Parts: sequence; C-alpha cells; structure tokens
Amino acid sequence: MARDYYGILGVAKNASDQEIKRAYRKLARELHPDVNPSEDAQHKFGEVTTAYEVLSDPQKRKIVDLGGDPLDNGAGARGGGGDPFGGFGGLGDIMDAFFGAATGGGGRGRGPRSRVQPGSDALIRISLTLEECATGVNKEITVDTAILCDQCRGNGTAPGGTVKTCDTCNGQGEIQSVQRSFLGQVVTARPCPVCRGYGEVITDPCRQCGGDGRVRARRNVTAKVPAGVGDGMRIRLSGQGEVGPGGGPAGDLYVEVDEEPHDVFLREGHDLHCNLRIPMTTAALGASVQLETLVDGEYELDLEPGTQPGAELLLTGKGMPRLRSSGRVDGRGDLHVHIDVTVPTRLDEAQRELLRELAQQRGEEVPTLASNGRSGGLFSKLRGTKSHR
Repeated sequence: MARDYYGILGVAKNASDQEIKRAYRKLARELHPDVNPSEDAQHKFGEVTTAYEVLSDPQKRKIVDLGGDPLDNGAGARGGGGDPFGGFGGLGDIMDAFFGAATGGGGRGRGPRSRVQPGSDALIRISLTLEECATGVNKEITVDTAILCDQCRGNGTAPGGTVKTCDTCNGQGEIQSVQRSFLGQVVTARPCPVCRGYGEVITDPCRQCGGDGRVRARRNVTAKVPAGVGDGMRIRLSGQGEVGPGGGPAGDLYVEVDEEPHDVFLREGHDLHCNLRIPMTTAALGASVQLETLVDGEYELDLEPGTQPGAELLLTGKGMPRLRSSGRVDGRGDLHVHIDVTVPTRLDEAQRELLRELAQQRGEEVPTLASNGRSGGLFSKLRGTKSHR
C-alpha cells in the first residue's frame, strides 16, 4: 500500500513546493536527533525526510499523485525509520534543513545559476601632489576593465542565435549522482559540464565576446578627488568597475591616493610643517617675512625681535582641509613654522670687528654655561650627588 507522503508532512495534495519545503523544515527542526534524541522522534524524522525527498522531486511526486509509491523498489525500507539520516544527501542537506539553503530539485540542488552576474570591483592607484590633495582635483585616469559587449549587448548570442535548455541536465544546471554508504544513500551534485551550471546552452555564441556578454577594453574615467585626501585614502566611483558576466551590473572602481612628498611642507594629518631659515640679524632685530603658503599664496609673517632658534610659530587654519567621512570639508588644520637661525661662517675683517664690538657692549666676550633651571645649577647638583655616594 502506498504511503501517504502528504499526510506525513501535514500538507494538502495541491500544496506548492514552498509549502512542502516550509512544512519539512518545521518538522525537521522539531524531530532532528540533536534536538529530540528519542527513538520515536528518530523514526518520525526518517519518515519526514523521505516524504520531503519524494514530494520535492517532480517525477516522484507524479507517481504519488497517480496512486503509486516511487520507493516500492526496495528503497522504501528507508522510510520506515531504520536510519534517521537515510533521506539526506549528506551533511550539506542537514545544514540546508536548519539554515534554509535547500531549494528545489529533490531538496539537494541549488538549481541553475543565472548567466547575469554582478561585476567585480577594481582598484587603481594615482599619484597626487600635496597641492592637489589640498585643493582637490578632477583626475582623468585610464583603466583596463570589462565593458558591455556592443555586439550582443550582454546576452552572449550572435545575431539569430538562440538559447535552449541543456539536454544533459534538463535545465537543472547540475548533475546528481547517488552512492550508498553506511548512512544510506548519499546524493552529490556537481555543475553540469555542458552548460557549466546555467541550465541552458547558447547555440551560436557571440563572436566578439564568446558568449560572456562582456569584453576587455581600455577606457578613460574622471575621478573627482575632494580636497583634503591623503596618502592611502580610497575614493569610490560607483558603477565604474568591471561589467559582470552576461552584461551584469558593473562593480565599483576604487581609486587609491599615493601622495607625493613635497619639497617644502611636511604633512602630519591635517597639519603642515615647514622650516623657515633666517639670519641671526633678523632673529635679533625682528622682521616681516613673506611666507609662501600651500593654498593661500603669500602670507606676511611677523618675526618678533629676539626670535630664538628652534622657535615654532603657529598659523591657525593654514593647513590641510579636514575631510570628513561624509565627503565634506570641515575647516582646516594649522601650519607650523619652525625657525632655523643661521650663523654666518664667512666674515670679512670689518664684519668681525662689528661683531667684536657688539659682543663687548653686551658683555658676551666669554661664553658661560647655562643653568639647568634649578637652584644651584647643574654642577652643584652633580656635586651633591657625588657627596652622597
């Protein structure tokens, strides 16, 4: 007597494939040995998996609807629950039952894959000067990438060509094989070698792209580089990457910035640093110096009389633009001007005499050791340390 596979799953005879699948997953979660280790649950689990295997196979379900039992050839003993894993095609089917990966085709197959696939992202590097990073620039770049085939417009067929169902896999996109093991029948599936998993065959492929729907080509792309970018940053150009197989949507193009070193300015985040070399007379007397900034042109920098070597002057807002993650610029960093006082090495006799006179007037004929800033000076500290040894 034919078994009531519909009754085992608790679905009507006119249930859709999705309804059968939902019913099977619900029962499998309740009856799986990892969840319910009782013998009765294992027996029912074997019946449920066998019923799903039968009803999810169009040919086997047709036999059931005609009043027969497709497992009456000896394999039906599996449905009696002797092996609770007998209806599975291996570990993959167990995972499918609990994580929803199973589709049609007997509960194991994934079905044919589409020829239309999204394209890959692409990465290209460009070199920018510090000025270009500070002001932003529209940079035209050349990329070698995959573009839509202009002959077949992505469908992969030559003019007059057609697409037909694969005779080898009957449009399933995969070939299944059954092997017996100590767990029962193990069903494995592999992509169809004729249609490569698509389930269909192009009778006359496009001669330009060979049926792929895309070709390799070189094209120019304009990258809008915002102000404030820095070394290693990436700019995303949406839809400018490679066109996918079958004319699928293009991926993104990422432009990575390679910032060139600058002759004058050193970048540190949003701040800039530069060295200003002045003669000792300017450091002593003070002066107004015309400083060429990176973005704002000339800036009049006032040096106070008595400016010391190594002094640092801060010019607020004269650094790099602050580029936020939103792509907007929020203010600018600072420019740090480091003072380097130069001492003359070549003096004529008149200049030496002037410096001697200046040194005499200032009482600077004999150099003195500077104090370390603490009471008693450096040497008294050293003497004190030595006396305590």
